[in-house]
Amino acid sequence: MPPQLRPYQVDLINDLYRKLNEGHKRVAIVAGTGAGKTVISGQICAHAEGAGKRLMFLVHLDVLVGQTYEKMQSFGLHCGFIKAGWEENREAPIQIASIQTMSKRQWWKQLNPDVVFYDEGHITLFSQVGKKVLKTFPNAVHLVMTATPERLGKEQLGDYMDTLVASPVPSDLQQRGFLAPMKYYSMPPDGVANLKEVKTVRGDYDEAGLKNACDRPELIEKIVREWQRLCPGKRTIAFCVDIEHARHVADAFKAAGITADTVEGGTPIKDRKRMYSDLREEKILVLTSCNVISIGFDEPSVEVGLMLRPTQSSALHLQQIGRVMRISPQTGKLYGMILDQAGNLERLGFPEDIKDYHLPVKKDGGGESKPPPTKPCPQCGRIVLSFIAKCPDCGHQWITERPLNLEDMVEIYSADQAHQINDIPTLVELFHSHRRRAYMRRNAPTWAERSFWEHCGRRPKDAWCFGSIFGPRPTPTQMLEYFEYLQKSAKRIGKRQDWIVQEFEKECGPGSFNRLANLRQVI
Repeated sequence: MPPQLRPYQVDLINDLYRKLNEGHKRVAIVAGTGAGKTVISGQICAHAEGAGKRLMFLVHLDVLVGQTYEKMQSFGLHCGFIKAGWEENREAPIQIASIQTMSKRQWWKQLNPDVVFYDEGHITLFSQVGKKVLKTFPNAVHLVMTATPERLGKEQLGDYMDTLVASPVPSDLQQRGFLAPMKYYSMPPDGVANLKEVKTVRGDYDEAGLKNACDRPELIEKIVREWQRLCPGKRTIAFCVDIEHARHVADAFKAAGITADTVEGGTPIKDRKRMYSDLREEKILVLTSCNVISIGFDEPSVEVGLMLRPTQSSALHLQQIGRVMRISPQTGKLYGMILDQAGNLERLGFPEDIKDYHLPVKKDGGGESKPPPTKPCPQCGRIVLSFIAKCPDCGHQWITERPLNLEDMVEIYSADQAHQINDIPTLVELFHSHRRRAYMRRNAPTWAERSFWEHCGRRPKDAWCFGSIFGPRPTPTQMLEYFEYLQKSAKRIGKRQDWIVQEFEKECGPGSFNRLANLRQVI
């Protein structure tokens, strides 16, 4: 029996056919990691063969040829191959094509397919072969499958595709039980790679510079200790800078008595499958790699991902997190975990931040959208959204005298996120950050109330103002500074003296204005 599609997968395919019926011939199909891209693509191919169409299926990695063929077989499809070492059958309705082999064999230009399917389209479409295929078959339907529509560089999917269809976003799939809930941890400051000297080349960090920054004994020893503290015994994969770094990490785990192995680009497929099986069966607990298990790795039992390679690519970042987001009820997996030594979470955000998908185009600047700000818990290391006042793991509470990095939180956060907060202490903390920002910018306190309303959808209570800027015991100098600030604000927005008194006592407490008057007389 062919695989049974989930309801949202059926909806996505129906959305695709509606787009095609509307006349679109270039459609991006966005399905995040764990949404079932291979099942979706297999069903589309099955429909194409059933309708008598010829389809070319482009992949960019050797290991994906076998994975694709296995999925095609599950749908009972008939395939030929444009891949060294695989038997050609030029009459087969579906041709699974490696872009590496296509660059060396030109007979594919005579195929004249009705449909061209680009697997991992953010890579295959933008390869030299992918662009050549697009030009060679202008009358074909071109379908680009990807989990991450945005990519590094100037060229974007929207420059080549007409429209897109998409699966639900990761947070939606988590709520439906199709993706595992996640826990995120950062390393303490002394355990994060120093990237100050690392240059950017073609939109991402230079690999040579990354190696110097990341492949260091103290950092590798640090990640082993953190793994032992936070997630001992859990199946783990590690994303490393290069193969030597991957070997060093595996060696460090083995030296600590933890079973580990390394999968490399040249590792035969048979050996890779054995390693993945060993990981699933817990014969090894840690599998390290460089650019091997970011794409095409499908082992749902994996519980932990070690981010040891800094990147500026949200596509690579989300693919790596996605490796541990798959559900695995058979192995008792309750959630996935990320231990981030690369700083990628704070740089690029969480999959749960994604609210919708769109087709990026070159005129957007070719860059990637800035994610919501985050912070690490200083007590346990868990990464949380910046407006959170209490760590959900260890209970640590951020007091009002927060680090300055939290001051940027409100300005770039979406209203939808802030509207979801119902915890009063968290709302008070968030309102305090608005008031501190207003004071630092010398905006009137009314600005803070308005901006809080815009972001949270509710009015702050007067009692929430107390101690927001200087804490509960302001010094005489601070009280005088705040009075001068209120005087200037009142003059600017047309308020009277009684407003100054009211606002002063909101911040400094009942009776504080009389104390201020006495203080001014003394001075």
